[in-house]
Amino acid sequence: MAEVFQARQTEVMDVEFAAPSLRLPDADSTAEFALTRALDFCTQKMGADSVQTAIDCLRQGNSTACQYCHYSLAKQVAESLGALDENVKAVYVVDYDATPEDTCFGEATQPSLIHLIVWAERKTSALDSLVAALDRALAQRYADLIGRHQLVYLLDVQVIDDADVKQRVGYGALLSSLHHRPIRLWER
Repeated sequence: MAEVFQARQTEVMDVEFAAPSLRLPDADSTAEFALTRALDFCTQKMGADSVQTAIDCLRQGNSTACQYCHYSLAKQVAESLGALDENVKAVYVVDYDATPEDTCFGEATQPSLIHLIVWAERKTSALDSLVAALDRALAQRYADLIGRHQLVYLLDVQVIDDADVKQRVGYGALLSSLHHRPIRLWER
């Protein structure tokens, strides 16, 4: 039995392939995304009618608005650090700023820092650079938002490693503290 194949002529079309517009996250885009999400969170938690209302509260130094915004920023930064550095095991937030008495007497003129503890398998200069870039970008965007252009830092990040946690050294000791335990925001 002989099989017969018939060839069909098909029309050839010129197709242009465009490279996908993939963009690796950088500090500026990450900061913009984090701040947008933080403002949305703040607006929702405060029951504000618009994001602009939340921004106005932040500009006035409203402590509730600042706490909501800073918590969400901390959460966004934690998720970003975990996504951008596979060495990161967990990220915690620590609340130890000025006492309420200090803030009621006007001593807290700058926005408070967001204190984070980043638990990594090992401390690396790459992680330090990533944290510094995120801090610069966030501080700039936040300062522009609230109108305080002298703001240089927004994050206070302490990187600890497995040895610090195991031996309870420095900030590693806080993870097992009975009195002042940090809040885990993200974990691998």
